Parts: sequence; C-alpha cells; structure tokens
Amino acid sequence: MAGNKLMEAVESEHLKKENRPDFNVGDSVDVHVRIKEGDKERIQIFSGTVIGRKGRGVNESFTVRRLVGSEGVERVFPLHSPVVAGLEVKKRGRVRRAKLYYLRDRVGKATKIAEKRSAFGEEEAVKPRQAGAKAIAKAAEKAKAAKEEESAGKAGEAKK
Repeated sequence: MAGNKLMEAVESEHLKKENRPDFNVGDSVDVHVRIKEGDKERIQIFSGTVIGRKGRGVNESFTVRRLVGSEGVERVFPLHSPVVAGLEVKKRGRVRRAKLYYLRDRVGKATKIAEKRSAFGEEEAVKPRQAGAKAIAKAAEKAKAAKEEESAGKAGEAKK
C-alpha cells in the first residue's frame, strides 16, 4: 500500500492542473491538438465520439473515433499530455457500455448515439457532473420564486 501512495504522490506532480471538462464514453467531443510543423506550432481540432477510456492517473487515455468520407479514423489521446491543448464536450451520449467498439462495424446513421437528456435545460447538460446537487437546488429555487410571483400576482388582483 505504501508503494501506491508514493506512486500517486510522484504522479500528481505531472497531472495537468487545468480544469478539464468531465466527459464519458459516448460523448461527442472536439479535441484541440497541438501540431508542430517545422518551427511553427498550430492547433487542429479532431471531432468525434469517445469510444473508450482506459488507465488512471498519468496513464489515463481516451480513444476518439470519427468518419472521414466513408472511412473510420480513430485516435488515442493521453489525457494529461501537452499535445492535448483543450477538450470541448459538444453532446452527451446515452450509452450502456464502457467501450463502444461495436461502432467500428457500422457506417452512416447506424453510428449515431442517442443524446442524454437533462431536466435542467441545454446549458446544464454539457456542464461537469459536479453541478448535480447545485443544479437541482437551483431549479427548485426557480420554481419556488415563480410560484411566489404567481401567488403575489393573484393577491394583487384580489385587492382590486
């Protein structure tokens, strides 16, 4: 056990401190990749569906698949690599598997994944999971405020 704690302490120094969005398998993402061409550096966006995640800590990586023409292209990105400049979650996918390798055999509309729906609206659906309890409390406050406004409006009409 002491070896694990030591490894975690050493690896924690190399973990990216940036605030990465929470994403899962099935999500449609844009991965901003740093590309060096000679002495110049640019950022290229690789858009696709996350079909797998593996590893943990410094060794964590994820696989993104997209269709170019009718050919499938997959890329594996180390999560904490300096090559990955950024990550945007475009759409949350509703899946029931940890690895979506079955998408490799599919083409066209068969590769579509159902979107995860949220009761809190579009903007809450793409935020990290940490919003869970806060979002529920916020929605409850909005509903309570709307009820109070409605009851205040009815009371004002009754006095007239």
